[in-house]
Amino acid sequence: MIKWGLSSGTPADSYYEVRSDCTDGVPKSKFKIKAGKTLSARKWQAAFSPDGCLDIASVLSRIQRGGVHPTVRGEVWEFLLGCFDPRSTFDEREEIRQIRRIQYARWKEDCRQMDSHVGSGKVITAPLITEDGRPIKDPLVLLEATSDTNTSGDAPTTSINGNEVDESAERITDKQIIEWKLTLHQIGLDVLRTDRTMVFYENKENLSKLWDILAVYAWIDKDVGYCQDQ
Repeated sequence: MIKWGLSSGTPADSYYEVRSDCTDGVPKSKFKIKAGKTLSARKWQAAFSPDGCLDIASVLSRIQRGGVHPTVRGEVWEFLLGCFDPRSTFDEREEIRQIRRIQYARWKEDCRQMDSHVGSGKVITAPLITEDGRPIKDPLVLLEATSDTNTSGDAPTTSINGNEVDESAERITDKQIIEWKLTLHQIGLDVLRTDRTMVFYENKENLSKLWDILAVYAWIDKDVGYCQDQ
């Protein structure tokens, strides 16, 4: 038994809990943990200097030989994706993390000001706006979006392309906001389809966090916006 987790030869995907009713249909990974070759938690920690600088060359060499153990995969990818400079220290990276958390909170609040469903813990799965900027008043949409919204009001509505448009709501004229809002339900539909065999995504809180992240990113990076492969 390997000290840092799973036995040598164990499929790496066994680290991720799969729903009991989905085990038969889940493809098996061909990658297996290799004792002495896979980048383990112990080897990963040993690759840092006392102040936190990473020996990226030795890490890459081990990854090429045996891959990355699931327990450290998230930390390793932060460096592989360029989130952190291998020459940075522990303190410098912690400072960067705090700055990024604050920035994300600001971006998220900006998005919440444009649409209150951001950060609400809900996932949007139906259109909230028409292409010409009119908010859609559809009980099915609003009930999916937020369970505490009263959809039985007497506000005047008009039907456009099968959608009930709320005539009492202010029409949005900013084209960038309209385009962003039009993507929110598509993000929600894709989020609900994300790795449905994994127990992690049975948790609605995890799904809503993923929806928030993608919704915020779609707003701040308008050149990319939202696409299924991002």
